[in-house]
Amino acid sequence: MSFPWFRWSGRLAALAVSTLSLFADDWPQWMGPGRDGVWRETGIVENLSTNPPPVKWKVPVNAGYVGPAVVGNRLFLMDRKAGTAGPRKAGERASGEVPGNERVVCLDTATGDKVWEHSYDRPYRISYPAGPRATPIVSGDRVYTLGAMGDLKCLKAADGSPIWHHDLAKEYTGDEVQAWGWAAHPLLNDNLLYCLVGGSNSAVVAFEAATGKERWRALTTRETGYAPPMLYTIAGKPTLVVWHPEAIAGLDPATGDVRWQQTYPIVGKLQRPEVTIATPRFDGRRLFITSFYHGATLLEPSADSVRVLWNRKSSRQSEMNDGLHTTMCTPLLKGGFLYGVCGFGELRCLGVATGDRRWESLDAVGGEQGLFAHAFLIEQGDRTWLWNDHGELILAKLNPMGYFELGRSKLLETVENTRGRDVLWCHPAFAGRRMYVHNGRELICVDLARS
Repeated sequence: MSFPWFRWSGRLAALAVSTLSLFADDWPQWMGPGRDGVWRETGIVENLSTNPPPVKWKVPVNAGYVGPAVVGNRLFLMDRKAGTAGPRKAGERASGEVPGNERVVCLDTATGDKVWEHSYDRPYRISYPAGPRATPIVSGDRVYTLGAMGDLKCLKAADGSPIWHHDLAKEYTGDEVQAWGWAAHPLLNDNLLYCLVGGSNSAVVAFEAATGKERWRALTTRETGYAPPMLYTIAGKPTLVVWHPEAIAGLDPATGDVRWQQTYPIVGKLQRPEVTIATPRFDGRRLFITSFYHGATLLEPSADSVRVLWNRKSSRQSEMNDGLHTTMCTPLLKGGFLYGVCGFGELRCLGVATGDRRWESLDAVGGEQGLFAHAFLIEQGDRTWLWNDHGELILAKLNPMGYFELGRSKLLETVENTRGRDVLWCHPAFAGRRMYVHNGRELICVDLARS
């Protein structure tokens, strides 16, 4: 798999604040240090079939869907405490708004003790208003966060004091908010912070990380969607890949100039609201995207153009029996095969060359189909860690021959019901041979080191 093109400074922060041993790795952003969903630490347990992994500590947290970011001996998390509507001034907390405060909190990874918190009032006007969605980014002495209503913040990692802030709704979208708010995890590279924003010619905006000043803006779309921007080396050039509901595009990361663009969906009509959510994956030559309504698409981008290699969409959307129709699952792309969870819970393996299905299994989500049934997939050596929406941690081997489970452990209870199912949608962080994850009520630290 091609390693994303970006220079990461999170290790500098680890050197500054970490007291962990040298074996420890960090998880400073969405999908880990390489932004590729790979856990590269060694010395991890071989299976989960004998004893459940020990929970080192647990602490209460508020609601939300944000996964932690971990650097050295500090953990950074966003959550939200719902409020009650009180007296309001004209124009404030209009009909449909849900009062509450978003919070950025920093914890000690050894104990779970709170180091600091930064809280601010933020009524919600979105569906699924439990809390924020985007993982913090930790780099050097700073933390970058994006709230569900478009609060883009830069804070000091040491104490949470504000450095700069943008209200994306007020500054860019005319106070318009898409159905599920801002959820695309920002991307940091070479002192530029890339963020899906919205508004005219500002679907994606590059901000100076040091000052928050806008460097450039590009693309116009009615909805920005929820898929994170990614940096890949394509045809020898660093390329910012932006997938929104109406197109997928490759941009010059320094200027925002569009190098190539492919209209999306490939066939059929847009749904409103759209669910472009999964992170685009790249194997050095081919770019893969997948969504619930429009299935799986494989593209081959070049320096200035892109072509569709295949597009697999079920002819019967109710069954979605062809391709890979994911909702939130970012698939694995390795060894010429794709692995991901469909929108009804089927873990599937597809051949990259054609998109043909090799196998499918419901074991990872409890053995039964369910609308938006889901699991996060994290690669670690020749194994895969799966965190499903029942609060179960699963260790398995995924290969073209099938799904081979190496054990599972129930670690958290579900606290939310949607689409007729009890679910847990917070993604985990893996760092220092531990897993950190929460369910919107408590955050746990799980020891996964091999004895």
